[in-house]
Amino acid sequence: MTDRISRRIAAITESATLAVDAKAKALKAAGRPVIGFGAGEPDFPTPGYIVDAAIAACSDPRWHRYTPAGGLPDLKQAIAAKTLRDSGLDVAAGQVLVTNGGKQALYNAFATLLDPGDEVLLPAPYWTTYPESIRLAGGVPVEVLTDETSGYRATVEQLEAALTERTKILVFVSPSNPTGAVYPTAEVRAIGEWAASRGLWVVTDEIYEHLVYGDAEFSSMPVLVPELQDRCVVVNGVAKTYAMTGWRVGWLIGPQDVVKAATNLQSHATSNVANVSQIAALAAVSGDLSAVDEMRVAFDRRRQLIVGLLDAIPGVTCPMPEGAFYVYPSVKELVGRRLRGTTIESSTHLAAVILDEAEVAVVPGEAFGTPGYLRLSYATSDADITEGVGRMAALLSEAE
Repeated sequence: MTDRISRRIAAITESATLAVDAKAKALKAAGRPVIGFGAGEPDFPTPGYIVDAAIAACSDPRWHRYTPAGGLPDLKQAIAAKTLRDSGLDVAAGQVLVTNGGKQALYNAFATLLDPGDEVLLPAPYWTTYPESIRLAGGVPVEVLTDETSGYRATVEQLEAALTERTKILVFVSPSNPTGAVYPTAEVRAIGEWAASRGLWVVTDEIYEHLVYGDAEFSSMPVLVPELQDRCVVVNGVAKTYAMTGWRVGWLIGPQDVVKAATNLQSHATSNVANVSQIAALAAVSGDLSAVDEMRVAFDRRRQLIVGLLDAIPGVTCPMPEGAFYVYPSVKELVGRRLRGTTIESSTHLAAVILDEAEVAVVPGEAFGTPGYLRLSYATSDADITEGVGRMAALLSEAE
């Protein structure tokens, strides 16, 4: 009997971060006092002026109809202006494609650039969606492993060692999900110059560009390495900067021929992004950055709080992240130890025990390509951080 599901789709795994978040919410709805560190979304409301723009759009008949598949012209122009303001990259509106969130931007980019069997260098730990998008587009993800000893940053030497004649794209992310790593400017430039010298494309995800802390600085690779601009696709969106994860507006920026081809794909896949969401995004990117400035202050405080609490747990080593809103502690010392009558077999097993026994939801490192770690989002309240990590500490203190 023929398989009911195609091999291509059957090979896709569920988003681990969304699965953990969904399970935590289901347990909460059932009355259990679960604290969730799973989902990567700001816990702040979307700023009022953005919501007001959307409400007004709902009453305007112009936005009750189809609009151009690649995005509203005014929004594309505003995204170009925002990109120049925030990163220094000078692009035309015709180099912008507005998408249904960053995930569609990534898939469109990979589907447009990759032929079957093309290889993509993917530093690990990586966000769960990258390898699935690459595979869906016919590509082959080639993992380049990093760990806490290097600050979770890949080196030119590691990338060179992974290069083959089939390599076409490098995925570059800074600040990083899941680790919070931020590459210093010199390293961004060196990697970009290496990619340019090897004739590679770079897909760079800049969604966390405004969430950096301390002395860390965000650097945009195509700005630092202008010779790369004709072989670079930048992915971004309003989700993290403006607390708009549910509005589903992202974009990709690239050479005009790539953007035109990706727009053709989108015209058949989804057509235009919902107009009300596009009007909200227009208000967001046309406004100032005061909303993210306020969030960044809170995230910075929470970052230091959660690292201090986690690092105090025996068997847990938690580097201080420099960006985004995640910590990625190592729990390798706990694997193989006994905890409440069971031997911890992996970080996936440990995450399940923490959820069942402490009612705290975390995402295991297996989801990000590196077993032996946990990812926790600190985009939640100080009180939940204190309570949740406190429960973990009490539970893990029993490990023997």
